[in-house]
Amino acid sequence: MLTSIKQEKFMLLALIAAIAAYPLEHWMLHSGQIVALLGGIALIGFIVVASMRVAHHAEQLAEKVGDPYGTMILTLAAVLVEVVILAIMMSNEPSPTLVRDTIYSAVMLDINGILGLAALMGGIKHGEQSYNDDSARTYSVMILTAMGVSMVVPEFIPEADWKIYSAFTIGAMVVLYTLFLRMQVGPHSYFFSYSYPEKRRRKQPEEESPPINLAFSVGTLVFGVIVIGALAEVMSKTLDLGLEGTGAPPVITAIIVAAISAAPEILTALRAALANRMQSVVNIALGASLSTVILTVPVMEAMALYTGQPFQMAMTPVQTVMVFITLIVSAINLNDGETNAIEGMTHFVLFATFIMLSLLGL
Repeated sequence: MLTSIKQEKFMLLALIAAIAAYPLEHWMLHSGQIVALLGGIALIGFIVVASMRVAHHAEQLAEKVGDPYGTMILTLAAVLVEVVILAIMMSNEPSPTLVRDTIYSAVMLDINGILGLAALMGGIKHGEQSYNDDSARTYSVMILTAMGVSMVVPEFIPEADWKIYSAFTIGAMVVLYTLFLRMQVGPHSYFFSYSYPEKRRRKQPEEESPPINLAFSVGTLVFGVIVIGALAEVMSKTLDLGLEGTGAPPVITAIIVAAISAAPEILTALRAALANRMQSVVNIALGASLSTVILTVPVMEAMALYTGQPFQMAMTPVQTVMVFITLIVSAINLNDGETNAIEGMTHFVLFATFIMLSLLGL
């Protein structure tokens, strides 16, 4: 028990920060903009620390139960963090574009950032890296459908009919996710797994490592998500005050939210790529993108219906173009069951373009 607590010292550090943040919240918000900004940045750091431990336990679960279950747990945890942060920020200071910009940023970060960097680094180290191309095709077509229905079509819906279409969107996303979950853990689970014969041969000496405590890993992962949510509540207020009047593009907040929720995925995906496990990278990057759209949209749409206050879900023309370019490049790159450094670089260039456009306020 003492050993387990010692291993979770970073999680305990994040917990202490969360406990301290609430009594210090009033002081940070009333001690000037610089103090608020520094406090927000510090809280982001503690959130990342907690995310690292979440990533560690998600990796252990992935080793224990195998793909696609392990990576599915990671992506669901990330989406839960994202939904919690969005709900908190929308309740504190409603923004009509925050949900849209966060989902868009998450897709750019997951597909172009995580997948691009992982394929680039893995390609440089291992050359061509194999995976099950059935998974990539399934993810891609579902991401395109979900984003088209929830973030492109709303541009053409009359304002008077937003409640009807919002309810339809909720139903469509629930049906899509139900079918996807059935496929991922049911008769089509082999779509999302890949056999690594070389990894199996090297696994013999690792049999002596201590057994994984499944209940402890699950409990710590859930506890980590709760700690991250608690930190995010104070962080959202201090960061909003710290960025106020600085001229920072509004999308910066959305990018921060997306990056926080994706932090465990980034670490796990990079480790998987360097270990020549590209299937895990594909499951994480594309699975996280799909989960973000297909789970975040209905929750936030339901919140809008409940409050009677709609928010802007239709993407801007620039965002729509970037999403379609990303999905077209992804469909071409992920069509042959192998990735390489060149394919990784194309996605990473798109990620750099997304960052540049965001800094320009587009």
